[in-house]
Amino acid sequence: MEREPLLAKQEKPSLDTQHNSIPSSLFTYLYVGHFLARWGARMWEFSVGLYMINIWPNSLLFAAIYGVAEASSTVLFGAIVGQWVDRLTYVKVLRLWLVAQNLAYIIAGGTVIALLKFSFLKSTNFTAFIFLVILTNVSGAIAALSTLAGTILIEREWVVVISEGHPPETLTKLNSIIRRIDLISKLGAPVLSGFVISFVSLTSSAVSLALWNAITIWVEYWLFISVYNGIPALGESNQRRVSRLSPSVEGTESLLSDDGGNSALAEESCFMSIFGWIPCFDAWKVYWQQDVVLPGLALALLYFTVLSFGTLMTATLEWEGVPAYVIGLARGVSAVIGIAATVVYPILQSRISTLRTGLWSIWFQWFCLILCVSSIFVQNGLLSAYMLMAGVATSRLGLWMFDLSVIQQMQDRVLESDRGVVGGVQNSLQSILDLMTYVMGIIISNPQDFWQLTLISFMLVTLAALLYTVHICRVRKHLFHFEKLFSWIQWSIRSPEKAEMHTQVERVEVLASNES
Repeated sequence: MEREPLLAKQEKPSLDTQHNSIPSSLFTYLYVGHFLARWGARMWEFSVGLYMINIWPNSLLFAAIYGVAEASSTVLFGAIVGQWVDRLTYVKVLRLWLVAQNLAYIIAGGTVIALLKFSFLKSTNFTAFIFLVILTNVSGAIAALSTLAGTILIEREWVVVISEGHPPETLTKLNSIIRRIDLISKLGAPVLSGFVISFVSLTSSAVSLALWNAITIWVEYWLFISVYNGIPALGESNQRRVSRLSPSVEGTESLLSDDGGNSALAEESCFMSIFGWIPCFDAWKVYWQQDVVLPGLALALLYFTVLSFGTLMTATLEWEGVPAYVIGLARGVSAVIGIAATVVYPILQSRISTLRTGLWSIWFQWFCLILCVSSIFVQNGLLSAYMLMAGVATSRLGLWMFDLSVIQQMQDRVLESDRGVVGGVQNSLQSILDLMTYVMGIIISNPQDFWQLTLISFMLVTLAALLYTVHICRVRKHLFHFEKLFSWIQWSIRSPEKAEMHTQVERVEVLASNES
């Protein structure tokens, strides 16, 4: 992980002097805080599928139901979360995000411990069993929404604000480092959790999840608030947000402020704001008017898939007999390849542009997933499972480069006032399609039929690649520089002739020298 100040290396002629000397320690605080927050989320993301298939064996039903609960919460409330991030101050968003996320994971860990320790409740007290399952699903959904708020705050707001006025490569580098941290968490958390599950117990992994979130919440808040207080650009951006607040939103903010205020008026304002936002028509209208709507749709389609180390595929691999630590290691390899994508992306983007990097990336992902389709026709169950994991792992190089490409296009082309809304709607759209994945998992809940989900997922990746290709054609008016291709072909045709002529000249010169 890079520790040098990214911005101090760039020339910034148009910036205020206070922006020119951001201490490297503040970037370290940002990176470490982001790492701690993502590690807890990745621990739960990996383990929940294993928890569910052990709570309800030989079926993907509970794993799929959990996925539906988590994804539907983001579908229903993702745009609202984006609007709240736009309308609340940075500090209030930070507090709500960290408290909600960490508390939700603590509760989820506790309910999983109860379900695993008191597994007899399934037969002796089914009502209590279902209550614990519902509480686990609700806690996971709240954690997903709060994580969304944190993602919008850090990746769509703070990173952009910090890089404003700096050369374009600064934003590219910041995006790559933030994504790399996420992927490092995706590498380490599953591997560690897999070893705990395989060589200690599932219950121990749930205990470690709850303890992690109980301890790190205080460290995360201190790190992020230090970044906010230490970078003047964030304070200035926060002031611009406050100046844009309408009276109705100020009423909503008073609920979260430290002042007492008129509680009755605040409750009425909150009521009107929440119920006025439920349709979210304005937010979706803003999204559909963006120039980057097709890349956003293509990225969202990639969430309608079981070809990832998510809940359904993890549960299926467990059912196939693949040990938890092997699944964790495979997911770790996938994350390493994803980290490599964050290194390759800035290099590729600087040479062939953001748009074309996205094009090459998504088709590379499609090519790698052919191995997953091939695994369907392999009779040996374990060999098929390893082929599936290999195809998914290698495809991460294309996936994460495409993800970075689309995010940067949105950062570059979406207005500051619309970033939160567009980010919230984008995540809602991704969650709608993620939700459809789990609905498919409920319909096709027998692990033996996982091949059907694999085929559907591959066709949707194909559709996403075609959509982005259409976007490239609309923006650049072409896919390839055919004139360069023709020039290369002509050069290739002429080169043998030129080489032959050059050889004949050399022979004449040699004969002439011999005669002399």
